[in-house]
Amino acid sequence: MEEVFKYIIGLGAAVMMPVIFTILGICIGIKPGDALKSGLKVGVGFIGLSIVTALLTSALGPALNTIVDIYDLQLKVFDMGWPAAASVAYNTAVGAFIIPVCLAVNILMLVTKTTRTVNIDLWNYWHFAFIGAVIYFASDSLAWGFFGAVICYIITLVIADMTALKFQRFYKDMDGISIPQPFCAGFVPFAWAINKGLDKIPGLNKIDIDAEGMKKKFGLMGEPLFLGVVVGLGVGCLTCSSWSEIVDKIPYILGLGIKMGAVMELIPRVTVLFIEGLKPISEATRSLIARKFKGADGLNIGMSPALVIGHPATLVVSLLLIPVTLLIAVVLPGNEFLPLASLAGMFYIFPLVLSYTKGNVFKTFIIGLVVIVIGLYMVTNLAPAFTLAAKDVFAATSDGAVAIPEGFSGGSIDFASSPLAWMIYQCSINLKWIGASILVIGSMALMWWNRVLIIRNQKAMIAANSDKIQTPE
Repeated sequence: MEEVFKYIIGLGAAVMMPVIFTILGICIGIKPGDALKSGLKVGVGFIGLSIVTALLTSALGPALNTIVDIYDLQLKVFDMGWPAAASVAYNTAVGAFIIPVCLAVNILMLVTKTTRTVNIDLWNYWHFAFIGAVIYFASDSLAWGFFGAVICYIITLVIADMTALKFQRFYKDMDGISIPQPFCAGFVPFAWAINKGLDKIPGLNKIDIDAEGMKKKFGLMGEPLFLGVVVGLGVGCLTCSSWSEIVDKIPYILGLGIKMGAVMELIPRVTVLFIEGLKPISEATRSLIARKFKGADGLNIGMSPALVIGHPATLVVSLLLIPVTLLIAVVLPGNEFLPLASLAGMFYIFPLVLSYTKGNVFKTFIIGLVVIVIGLYMVTNLAPAFTLAAKDVFAATSDGAVAIPEGFSGGSIDFASSPLAWMIYQCSINLKWIGASILVIGSMALMWWNRVLIIRNQKAMIAANSDKIQTPE
């Protein structure tokens, strides 16, 4: 079973997801040709997104490494990026079985009416496998690993339900879709609390700048494309140690600016492919569920946050936070993690945050700043356990080669900086049975509360439909 899943995962998202969605489309009644077209568009979307993020990391990576050398920045947690995190997640005993285990949990929660999300975002199940794998290696217990993964899955599904309505109201053409990705879900409490706090501060509560407002107020300066160019030029200048070197490196600096602008412009265009590919699957799945399952009205289809990372507010805030994050990482007391390879993961912090800030760039930036500071400490804290898992995986899959430099530990901003992952790890490893009890009781309470809301909403929908039938036109 482990070898089968290892082979499937080894195909990569660009191959795996088109196959899965084509088969799923046919199973739920979509014509084979249409199902294949939807699956291929999803695959092309993944390839396009991979190319754009690779452009970001390949352009920024050498520049940031040069800055590290110039200013002699010494931080001991090596940024391995999300591919390494996904590899650690899926190439373990936890990762080999994570898809069938989580699907079983999802079905059980649907039957017991403790969730209304059908999570078909199978590629991003690696996030659940990640925390399970880290706990597994830290505790040397497969049972504890699966416990952490399942708890993370349950909490994520409940948060997906809680945020679904706000998400659908904020983003256009997303009816019936929720985002059950734990990295996004982990920042929802911060978005809610900080947004409420900012609303109570005189002066700050009057600042309301969205992406469209930036374009109107600042003209060209408010365009994500132009901001990308400016940030790229700024980073390029920082790679120079003198004014004369800046003059010599003008072609390189200009090229870096254009590449950063290209990333900001291309990401929204790529996400359109995701929407075109996933929408028919989502609509057909909801239609099938409504026909086959009584009282299933209101179910949402769990999709990848890649659908909406092209929103202008996400692009602007992520772009502004990249240089700020580097500065914070250097001056933050106690932090040992310098994010480089995983900066592309910055975009995935905000898909659910924007639902609470309503696209307000100022509020979103403040929330991003807070969660990045907290996230840096969490990556530093999880680095020993992440390194243990990573070295074991790379030793087994790369002929003994370890992708972490000698004297460093490993980390990644992708999910290793998630408050949800950190909380589950601390409760499982440091608090043991007391922590496990807290997680079980907390998860059951969330499920019960979610069930109450689901039943209440279903009764309201039945009553509303009954009134429509009885009322003559």
